[in-house]
Amino acid sequence: MFAVNNRKVFSVPLNTMCYCKIKAILKRSKTRVTLRRNYSSPAGVIGNDVKSLHSIISFPVAKIRNIGSMAHIDAGKTTTTERILYYSGYTRSLGDVDDGDKVTDFMAQERERDINIQSAAVTFDWKGYRVNLIDKPGHVDFTLEVERCLRVLDGAMAVFDASEGVEAQTLTVWKQADKHKIPRICFLNKMDKTGASFNYAVESIREKLKAKPLILQLPIGEARTFQGVVDVVNKEKLLWNSNSGDGKDFERKPLLETSDPELLKETIEARNSLIEQVADLDDEFADFVLGEFSDNFDLVPAEKQQTTIHRVKLAQAAVPMLCESALKNKGVQPLLDAITMYLPSPEEREYGFLQWYKGDMCALAFKVLHDKQRGPLVFLRIYSGTLRPQLAIHNINRNCTERMSRLLLPFADQHVEIPSLTAGNIALTVGLKQTATGDTIVSSKSSALATARRGGRGEKKHGKNNEEESLLLAGVEIPEPVFFCTIEPPSGFYVVLEPALELALVDQAGLELAEIRLPLPPKC
Repeated sequence: MFAVNNRKVFSVPLNTMCYCKIKAILKRSKTRVTLRRNYSSPAGVIGNDVKSLHSIISFPVAKIRNIGSMAHIDAGKTTTTERILYYSGYTRSLGDVDDGDKVTDFMAQERERDINIQSAAVTFDWKGYRVNLIDKPGHVDFTLEVERCLRVLDGAMAVFDASEGVEAQTLTVWKQADKHKIPRICFLNKMDKTGASFNYAVESIREKLKAKPLILQLPIGEARTFQGVVDVVNKEKLLWNSNSGDGKDFERKPLLETSDPELLKETIEARNSLIEQVADLDDEFADFVLGEFSDNFDLVPAEKQQTTIHRVKLAQAAVPMLCESALKNKGVQPLLDAITMYLPSPEEREYGFLQWYKGDMCALAFKVLHDKQRGPLVFLRIYSGTLRPQLAIHNINRNCTERMSRLLLPFADQHVEIPSLTAGNIALTVGLKQTATGDTIVSSKSSALATARRGGRGEKKHGKNNEEESLLLAGVEIPEPVFFCTIEPPSGFYVVLEPALELALVDQAGLELAEIRLPLPPKC
């Protein structure tokens, strides 16, 4: 039954009808029913519906995670993101790439081609943590989207196809993450796929990426026999209920000698190897283990291991390894636990320039979108200070002052208006018409000059402009274009090039007729 404004429109016997026939009936119906998610309701869970974003506005910095997904094409980034949003309570159904109902792939071109064209930001909470996740494209054609998003992230989730291991674009995004010194966790997806091999994928990462994998999970079966995963640190097995279609129901059982002798033996060997690996990378943990548990590694507390792995991850000395099957809804919840446990918070990342701001507002504009109704939408990563609507800000790159009319919390193509946002978060702003990708935003011009003098840089350079330029955050490096084109509109039309490197075809009255949302060369 479909209803609009609590009024019955028509009913369809869904349980006895195929999808194509239902779709045809909906197309023939005269009443247009728009089914959209609602994220702007008051705080808390709305009945049996999705959670509200208002419930996660105020979070301490230590409980914030700014992460992104990166992978080769078709490794399963978007499918994993859809499962994450479902299990965290922000969608009522599991989005599917083939069905075209994904949250992060909301453009018509993306759903038509079943690929990511632009990056999409979503916000959700998980067990007391707030996570800002950016789902990025996997195609090399849209590598600029990956570059400008990695610049503002504190951690990343590298997704691999377990049957392929490291692929061509995996090498590219891994090098980009190395350049920005982004801590990562590795996620072997598609363990249910024919040809999936856990050992092959791990060796591929070790050899091709020159990384040191820390195996935190072992698969229970591979390909068709994949049933769940083993938590190596806690010596437990996680099995998903085969009768649960959405993967929410799973049970965690300790490994016992009586029921799982072979699996327990393999897990103990993997756990001992993990302890030795971590001890080689962390002197404090090595002294702890050799001093009290040198005779029996089985007695090493799991909490101590997890704390040390987090410290090793911050030093980027190794990468934790997990495995799952997002399509079969197995292993995503432990991934969320690993994201909050091992990836750093904004205050754990070292940003040398922050010591000179002393709490003054400082942010980086890393992406600009054009909205037909609101105009330019600017994505900001807030490094210090607080953003509020109607706040006047100073753009150091453009040497101009603008007023931000609205402040929004991003959730793919839907946004929630909020009263303020503090350091460590990612915000979406309305009203900044002069700001472009890579611009540094501060509270005022005087604040920028004072910060430059506090840093002792003003003495080395003469003139106020030079003092301001010394505070510019590292912007986005745009790769060399590989394709050039000339666009000649018909008579009576003209082409507008937006700061976000997107084209819009408008008529002389300013009515937008079409958009070309492909990344264009900066000097097109």
